[in-house]
Amino acid sequence: MRKLMPVAMLCALSVPALAQADCGEVSITEMNWASNTVVTNVAKFIMEQGYGCDVTIVPSDTVPAVTSVAENGEPDIVTELWLNSAGEAYLRLEEEGKIERLAKVLDPGGVEGWWIPTYLAEKHPELTTIEGVMANPELVDNRFNNCPSGWGCRVVSDNLVRALDLESSGIEVFNHGSGETLASSMASAVQDEEPWFGYYWGPTVPLGKFDMTRVKLGEYKPEVHTRNQTQDVDNPGVSEFPAATILTSVTTDFKEREPEVAEMLSKLTFKTETMSGLLAWMDQNNASAEEAAVYFLSNNSDEWSTWLNDAARERLAAVLN
Repeated sequence: MRKLMPVAMLCALSVPALAQADCGEVSITEMNWASNTVVTNVAKFIMEQGYGCDVTIVPSDTVPAVTSVAENGEPDIVTELWLNSAGEAYLRLEEEGKIERLAKVLDPGGVEGWWIPTYLAEKHPELTTIEGVMANPELVDNRFNNCPSGWGCRVVSDNLVRALDLESSGIEVFNHGSGETLASSMASAVQDEEPWFGYYWGPTVPLGKFDMTRVKLGEYKPEVHTRNQTQDVDNPGVSEFPAATILTSVTTDFKEREPEVAEMLSKLTFKTETMSGLLAWMDQNNASAEEAAVYFLSNNSDEWSTWLNDAARERLAAVLN
């Protein structure tokens, strides 16, 4: 796969740009999940080759990154920050004027839901609603593939199962022990074009690799969804999963110091399904996050060109062409 990339592009992964620009040293997080490594490396490539920045990647996770900004005022950029995981500590930093959200880096955000393969939805369109699934359990092989044990989504799904009285329709709830077995069950079914019904989330490799259709659970009810996040709640209800807000945020000092880079980051947004597709490409090609960044930039100039100012756009185009 590496041989398919022009030498200039591969060199650009590790060699800072020589372009005349005022950008100095920049630090950016790299969280420990695949989609974030892609986001970080796309941003790094653009900052180095388009704006002449000297970029340092800081391995981190959501809570440690927020804590570091609070205590040390760095790193400069925290990207793919899941607001529902960052919690009140992050919101306090915003109130104190230490950090500012620039963009939703994934649009519409992190997606969760109950899914069936699209070939099944096309053959039996009634299965695109939960009422249709419960009325025809045999069409989904009488099984719901549940979120793994110990995950937050398991609590919500368990409460939805109770609120719907799903098992009374003849659907067995299969509780997966890990994300790997859940993903394998989907892959095995889809590859053989067999029924599959279960929980999944994105951006992820499976949702990029397989054509899946989301089963409609009804309208999103904030109070009900919040209640469903409590294990064994007395009064679970039925609510659709909302999209999780996922941000790129920067320290206010960085925004003042590098306004042009901050402006670019405020526009750097991926469609969630596009990111799932990139993750699937990485998986199929055994590619690194750096290579995925170059792959995206080489094939989506119509997208990234709208993020950059004129000078940075010309510099980046010179490297990628």
